[in-house]
This record gives sequence, C-alpha cells and structure tokens, in this order.
Amino acid sequence: MTENSTADGTTAKPGSTPEEPWPVRTVARKIADWINRLGTVWVEGQLTQISARPGTGTAFLTLRDPAADVSMTVTCATGVLRRHEPPLTDGTRVVVRAKPTFFLNRGTLSLRADEIRAVGVGELLARIERLRRLLAAEGLFDARRKRRPPFLPRKVGLITGRASAAEHDVLVNATARWPAVAFRVENVAVQGATAVPQILDALRVLDRDPEVEVIVIARGGGSVEDLLPFSDEALCRAVSDCRTPVLSAIGHEPDTPLLDHVADVRCSTPTDAGKRVVPDVAEESARVRQARDRARRALHGWVDRELRLLTQLRSRPVLADPVSPLLRRAEEVRALTERGRRALLGRLAEESAGLAATRARLTTLGPAATLARGYAVVQRTDADGVPRVLRSTDDAAEGATLRIRLADGALHAVVSGDRDPAHEGR
Repeated sequence: MTENSTADGTTAKPGSTPEEPWPVRTVARKIADWINRLGTVWVEGQLTQISARPGTGTAFLTLRDPAADVSMTVTCATGVLRRHEPPLTDGTRVVVRAKPTFFLNRGTLSLRADEIRAVGVGELLARIERLRRLLAAEGLFDARRKRRPPFLPRKVGLITGRASAAEHDVLVNATARWPAVAFRVENVAVQGATAVPQILDALRVLDRDPEVEVIVIARGGGSVEDLLPFSDEALCRAVSDCRTPVLSAIGHEPDTPLLDHVADVRCSTPTDAGKRVVPDVAEESARVRQARDRARRALHGWVDRELRLLTQLRSRPVLADPVSPLLRRAEEVRALTERGRRALLGRLAEESAGLAATRARLTTLGPAATLARGYAVVQRTDADGVPRVLRSTDDAAEGATLRIRLADGALHAVVSGDRDPAHEGR
C-alpha cells in the first residue's frame, strides 16, 4: 500500500494506531473520496421540509424513505423545483437523480440533485398492485387469519387525524349507537411523509393497552397520493402482526387501500366504522324485549301444557276415586287369602289321612303284629355275642343257646335232643 498525502502536505500512513492517529481532516477526506466514487444515483422517496427562499439559488429538501425512519438532505437549484407543474409539496413521491456529496467542513452527507421527477399515479397504482400480490401470496389477506371484533368492547382505540371529519364521524355515530362506549384517541398525520411512522407508533401504543379491545384506523376521502400511506408495506405488516382486532375505515366506498385487505374488518367509511364497532343500544334493547316475550310465551305455553296434562291425569278414575280401587284390591286379597287357607287345610287333611293309612299298613305288616298272632323269632347267639335269626334246624346244634323273641318279650333256651322232621311240625 502507498502512503497518502494530506491537505497540509504531510504524509498519512494507510493505517492508524493510538500512537499515530489520523487527523479529523484525513478521516473526512477519506470518507469524501469513498462517497465521490458512487457517482450519480437515482433515489426514490417522499419529499418533506421543502425550503426555497426567494432570492436564493439553492433549495433545500428532505427525502424520506416511506417504509422506514430514514431520511437524507437534498440540495438542488431552485429552478429544478420551479419547473414542476403542479408544484412539489410535502409528501409527494419523487425520483431524484443526485450525486452524494460529503461536506468536509461540517462532516455531513447530502444529495446534490439535478433532476426531480414526480412519480405518476399510474406508477403508484402499479407499485401498489405488485405489493398487493406479494402480500396476498404471503397469506396476509387470508380470511382465516382475520379475527372477529368483540361484541361490546370495553374501550375502542381510534387512530385518525386531529379534529378531522373521520374522527367526528366515528365518535358521533358510535356514541349515538352506544352512549357508554369509551374511546382512546390517538391523533396522527394521515397523509404526507410523517403519516406512516406516526400511525405505526399509535398502533403499537394501542395494541399494548390491555383495555383496548378493538382498534379503528380512520381517514376521510382523498386522492391516490393522499391515501398512499395506508398502502404502505410496513403498516400492512404491522396491522397483520397486531394482537388486537383492527377495523379499517379509509376514504369512501370506492377507495380500497391495501390496509382494507389486511385489517380484520373493512368498513366502507368512517361513519360505517362508528356503526360497526359497537352495537345499537336501541336494536339490542328491542332484541332483549323480543327475547323476553318469546321466553314468556314459551314459559306460559309450557305451564298451560303441563296444567292440561295434570287435569287429564286428575280426571282419570284411579285419581278421581283412589279409595275404591284400594277396597276392591283389598277384597281380592282377602278372597285369595281365604282360598289359600282352605287349600292349605285341605292339603294337610289329605296328607294326614294318607299318613294314617301308611302307618296302619306298616303296623299290619310289621314284625310286632306277626308276633302278636302267636309267632316267634328264634335267634342264635354266636361266639362273638351277635344274635342271628335261626332259619333252619340245621343251624342249631345241640346245646346251642337260643333267644326266642315273643310279642311281650324274649326267652332264652338251650337246644337238647334231636330235631323233629319237618312234617312233624305241621
């Protein structure tokens, strides 16, 4: 790298150190050298603070970026301004051909313009259309993103011009419909270069207020240039990101800035916004009366229906004379009880007779009756002491002990002698 000569003839090294710093003039000159390399550029923005004093050859303007809080000073010959018809005014969108200039003495940067062109309405509309397609493609116009404003908001935020007809229309119509409605009004510029920043600031303030449940952005009618701030990309994106529902009431019915598409509700006019932001107390009172009348008629109808049903139930015999059915049922119970008692006694008598007959048969067939007719049961006692019935004379040897059971008792005997033949016992 080569060393550079300063304005006073000294040589400056390409770098600076705490021990060898650059003088202010050197830094300023280097900055000027870099800016001079830019050459002539075309710049677009909005004009503000136009100053062209009579008798001076130089006019001073401020060129502001409409989408950001950035501005630059512009100087030009007064003839450049005077040749425009109609004259340029604050807020006019222009394209400037200028050369960036850095002033060493003041250390300021400005643009020296030699041509200023006002952006035509057709070009503005074309740019708005391109921005509309871009925002639509990103989904900012999607109906599913839109929120329903509250039926009766606690407080309404209003962004509008100070003492404007739009402010008057919104407040008067909303108060006429609902006298108790509360507003927080933020007055801003609604056209020109400062409109978008002020609207954005007011929108942020109202969106942070917990009491504000809906925000209305209102402005009266105007030309395309007047309504241009409400098609600004930064404003559209801020409204889309807003947590509070936003109502757009810009211009008249034919006016449709991009804000109308992004807002949650589009109102045709500020008057329409005043009517839509709150309900009509007269209409709601009428609805309440109608609801009460319907509820009263429904209740009376239900009571009448239940009374008729109760009357029908009371007219039935079972309810008209409830004692008679009970008496009849009691008589039936007594009759059934008597029938059951007779049936049970008859069954007991029948079973008793059968039991007596069975007992008689058992008595007749039993061994006691046989013994009473003169028979006897002869048993032989074995060595183990267990008596066994003697069925044959062969079972009783001589000297065997016998037990003879008779009707009134038992005898013991001993077998002696030979047994008699069977025919001798007949």
